[in-house]
Amino acid sequence: MAIFLYLAFKDTNFSIVLNILENISFGWYLVFLLVWFLSHLLRAYRWKIIIGSVKKDTSLLNLFGATMVGYGVNCVVPRLGELYRGLFLGKWEDISRTSMVGTVVIERVIDLLVLGISVLISIAIYSGNLYSEITWLRSTIYLGFAGILGLIVFLFLLVKFKEHFYNAILKFVGKFSTKIADGLGEAFHLLIDGFTSIEGTKNYIYIILLSFAIMLLYGGTSYVMFFVLDMQSIKEVSFSMAWIVMTISAFGVVIPTPGATGTYHFFVIFVLTNLYNFSNEISSAFAILTHTTTYVLFILSTIFLTFIINKKQEKENKPVAKFLTVFKSKTEPL
Repeated sequence: MAIFLYLAFKDTNFSIVLNILENISFGWYLVFLLVWFLSHLLRAYRWKIIIGSVKKDTSLLNLFGATMVGYGVNCVVPRLGELYRGLFLGKWEDISRTSMVGTVVIERVIDLLVLGISVLISIAIYSGNLYSEITWLRSTIYLGFAGILGLIVFLFLLVKFKEHFYNAILKFVGKFSTKIADGLGEAFHLLIDGFTSIEGTKNYIYIILLSFAIMLLYGGTSYVMFFVLDMQSIKEVSFSMAWIVMTISAFGVVIPTPGATGTYHFFVIFVLTNLYNFSNEISSAFAILTHTTTYVLFILSTIFLTFIINKKQEKENKPVAKFLTVFKSKTEPL
């Protein structure tokens, strides 16, 4: 994290950055917050469709709250939020928590696939040769798609030929370590529960459409941020520019650092300075404002929504979820 922060800001004059941040457009900033909120609300709604076969009447508030809990925890401990997210929703909705964690895993597979397609769109719409501008991009795309394809094939085999495929792997691994075999068995159950939670062609279509709508809203936050910082007065800005900033900076989010701190800043500043010739200072202001805003919102949303939802659950005599006890339950199956 520290290395990425150094690389991101080593040539930046922070007195200029501070001056830029003091003169933002608060009207456009409110639009940014609205688009940000809608993107995560839509993500919660997509999750509702994914788990529709497990429980159809899942509360959107609980889904949104659990989504924010996931992001909030990730701001402190990378990737732990994915586990907490599923556990909190399972607890609040009084349904299998392993199923919910499994759906989060499947959702992340969908996200990576959509991100890969979004990067290909960036390559197509960029005015120059993005491969030559970002030398590591081609190999990353190839490896990424190969990994995703391999995982999809593995999931298909795991579900389609569950007994033979599942038992054969566990039997083979069990020869070397029963502990690892038991761990794999639990992981396989998570993946199967998540994969089989989606039923019907219509739901798959909805999930695909919602996934790209979410990406459009993510791109929208980058586009609006141009206007928050008055970057359109420096040079002409476009949604395609924002789309490329969003997709390339997403690689910084994928790297496991707390809240993508450092990695996100590095990628955003790299794209804005190297691809679009913005100054280090305005690019740094863009990275700092977007990251700080989302970081603070994730933490505050986690605290606020957890409190509100737990109060509602108590009033309705339903299970509450707490960070230190959500792993344990006497009334709910894992």
